[in-house]
Amino acid sequence: MATKVNPTAFRLAVNHDWRGIWFATSKRDFAKFLNEDVRIRAYLLKALKDASVERIDIERSRQAIIIHIRSAKPGFIIGRAGAGIEDLIKKLRAEFFRGKKVDLSINVKEIKNPSLSSRVVGLQIAEDLERRRPFRRSIKMSIERVMKARAEGVKITLAGRLNGAEIARTETLSKGKIPLHNLRADIDFSIVEAHTTYGVIGIKVWINRGEVFEKDRDNR
Repeated sequence: MATKVNPTAFRLAVNHDWRGIWFATSKRDFAKFLNEDVRIRAYLLKALKDASVERIDIERSRQAIIIHIRSAKPGFIIGRAGAGIEDLIKKLRAEFFRGKKVDLSINVKEIKNPSLSSRVVGLQIAEDLERRRPFRRSIKMSIERVMKARAEGVKITLAGRLNGAEIARTETLSKGKIPLHNLRADIDFSIVEAHTTYGVIGIKVWINRGEVFEKDRDNR
């Protein structure tokens, strides 16, 4: 049986960066920071569900934590005159850093092309499924948007009780090329869940954004 490797983990340090930017001096600190990062990401993704968040990077120093959020709708997070960020920082302090002296800040960056972000595409499909729209139509429209954004290939897989069927099944549609072993290929991969009345539907999205060479990687 074939071994499935996560495309992002497979290309770490080649054309993908780590999402936790910090160093732990002991095993205890490593476990503590890692657990904290997972909980912070889960909390933010739930709180910013409608902001089309692509990724969350967490940078740590001795007494400072900087959270970098990449989103297709940065205005939704920032709010009027930065009120949204201030409110989010207060909630994070109350939830994770109560009674601790931590310099916490949030940076929000806009995604240049949301159609080339696998997570944003997955969130759009999940929203369509939760609104009971036909899943094949949603997938085909998403594939067309991705290919119009000059991607070299896209593959989308749905698994679950599609259209409320009695038996769960898997449907896959693809267009273009999605190389599995080429490390230079910039494959953006995400898993998203759609919570429907018939249960959870899993959505996997692969987008091939072309090959990245050394000189291109330095300019990213």
